[in-house]
Amino acid sequence: MNATVTDGAKFSMLRDPLPITPLSAPFRFSITPPGSKSLTNRCLLLAALACGRTVLHRPLRADDTEVMVAALRQLGVGIEAVESGGQWESLEIIGREGRLRGGCTLDGHNAGTVVRFLTAACLLADARVVIDGNARMRKRPIGELVDLLRSRGAIIEYLSRDGDLPLRVSPGPLAGGELAVGSTLSGQFISALLMIGPCMSGGLELRATGPLTSPGYIAMTLGCMDRFGAAIEATPTLDRIDISAGRFEGVDMAIEPDASSATYFLAAGAVSPGSVCTIEGLGKGSLQPDVRFVDALNEMGAGITFGRDFLTVIGPTEPLHGIDMDCTLMPDAAMTLAVVAAFATGETVLRGLSTLRHKETDRLAALKAELSKLGATVEIEDDELLVIEPAADSRQRSDAVCIETYDDHRMAMAFPIAGLVRQGVSIANPSCVGKTYPRYWDEFARMRSASAS
Repeated sequence: MNATVTDGAKFSMLRDPLPITPLSAPFRFSITPPGSKSLTNRCLLLAALACGRTVLHRPLRADDTEVMVAALRQLGVGIEAVESGGQWESLEIIGREGRLRGGCTLDGHNAGTVVRFLTAACLLADARVVIDGNARMRKRPIGELVDLLRSRGAIIEYLSRDGDLPLRVSPGPLAGGELAVGSTLSGQFISALLMIGPCMSGGLELRATGPLTSPGYIAMTLGCMDRFGAAIEATPTLDRIDISAGRFEGVDMAIEPDASSATYFLAAGAVSPGSVCTIEGLGKGSLQPDVRFVDALNEMGAGITFGRDFLTVIGPTEPLHGIDMDCTLMPDAAMTLAVVAAFATGETVLRGLSTLRHKETDRLAALKAELSKLGATVEIEDDELLVIEPAADSRQRSDAVCIETYDDHRMAMAFPIAGLVRQGVSIANPSCVGKTYPRYWDEFARMRSASAS
């Protein structure tokens, strides 16, 4: 089930490594990024568990969401797509009223949301389900989620090594009531629990014994569940979350543009003096935590304006400057911020990045290695903090630098920002962007063409 929507012929035309040519003049650019991956995969699962019909408008079509759609179809969910230009205009999902069809093996490839969310949801199937992934996914954390589910009475077996995929999930009743949780290696474990909370006996009362991991994404999950009719009570700090027993109801909703994908273009505007970049369809009231990225750019010296459904960044004439920022709510956006910091003045400290160790690659180690190629001095402290001291001549350098991407889409999309402001940068394995943004290089080229000659 290794579904992919990337155009193989098209990607085969990309040079590898792909050279990035610096901008010669400011640009004015407006873009509506594709739908949010995080929202698309959450809403797909909730629609599958709901009663009745759901229509999702402008969902993301990329490798990770194709994998989720294929898995849900294996689990008996009816999903019909309306396509245009290779993208999904809409998805119509006929929910299974909290009961999936088991008796299958699911391949989650390297999609954390698919593997983690379905590990919990398949407890609601009518027969056993085996869940597996690719070599990298087999190394990514899953044990804490299994332990939490087992505490509710779940029967989940490791088929190879304890703590790793593949898993065999057996259906059975799930005990609700109070559950104490602390910090976990991934906030997706908590989201997975919450989304099956209405199906537990008596609902779920989650009590945090310490700061929850990726609280912004947990809040996003609760927001999605609310849209599907779940009865939720939660404190502002999320230390108490009560999910009443009940059922989800189908909805008709639009998926917001992806805030993580927006960061790459906003960063391009910020590092290019006089440039103006506007993100359409995404405002400060978004459910997505990465929308706070514009605040970080503003703190570094970029101009910003925003409204209900747009964000604009204006590249300052003076150099950007380093900042000290807690990125707990937006660890993925912190990767883009780290590249920007390599071309600012003064030291930048980015905190709250422990989850980056356990993503598609060890992103902390990858950032240190690749930022160092740009002349920055980078230190990792306590496995959750990056200290970045840019080279004094970061924009004047012209030595050839090939950025390794580690088959990680976010590495491949963040580091082209460096190539816009200094000579000699190229990106290895550029096609890995297909995981979440198949049209990234088209949009990047369109942005470049908006630069005045």
